[in-house]
Amino acid sequence: MSAARRRTRRPPRFYFSLRSPYSWLAWRDLRERYPGAAAAVEWVPFFEPDEQSRKLLAEAGGSFPYTPMSAAKHRYILQDVRRLANERGLTVSWPVDRKPVWEVPHLGYLVAERYGEGPRYIELAARARWTEGLDICDPAVIAGFGSELGLDGEELAAAAWDAGMRARGVEVLLEIERDGVFGVPFFTDHFDKYWGVDRLPAFAAAVRARTDARVPADDSRPADDVRTPDDSRTVDDGHAGGCG
Repeated sequence: MSAARRRTRRPPRFYFSLRSPYSWLAWRDLRERYPGAAAAVEWVPFFEPDEQSRKLLAEAGGSFPYTPMSAAKHRYILQDVRRLANERGLTVSWPVDRKPVWEVPHLGYLVAERYGEGPRYIELAARARWTEGLDICDPAVIAGFGSELGLDGEELAAAAWDAGMRARGVEVLLEIERDGVFGVPFFTDHFDKYWGVDRLPAFAAAVRARTDARVPADDSRPADDVRTPDDSRTVDDGHAGGCG
């Protein structure tokens, strides 16, 4: 890597998982409470790779962070997410994941992002999973997003079986490893990292401060509200706080 590239400061990033209830809550908070930060960040999907993606990832010299989740932690998450959702006036419809392939919704997101419809795709996936309790690993569910996005639903649904999109997914998994992401929601701002819904206000404040430093003093945009809001498998993709 060249010295010039090392000096380049990347935009802040939000690593999210369409599987994770905490990512869902962080997505809502980021969009509704911190719209300035939401507009400034790169949105990067975090997903547990299936056997094919793990093989491709290993061939590329990468690995994925696995953390076994205990039954006790799984039960805690059910309670905790319900509390956090209630605080936000939300009702959760818990989906049942039967033999999920997480490339289906996440590579579908990458297709939608390519057409400039990434944010709307996340909205539709969140509604399907957490409000309607649908299986977003079902290609038919993903195909159904097409009409609302104005995109080819079959292209969205077939992304997990497209060699080019698989390769793009591996690139994302390598980025996850390079950024040291071990769970979601996860936020990065250059070398600074923030893990969990409760770290979002600090991340948003950091993004806002850096944005303000580039804006003329007479800028009249309103500041974001940075007040702090008073079958599990293997990856730790559900965590509200920033410590284990």
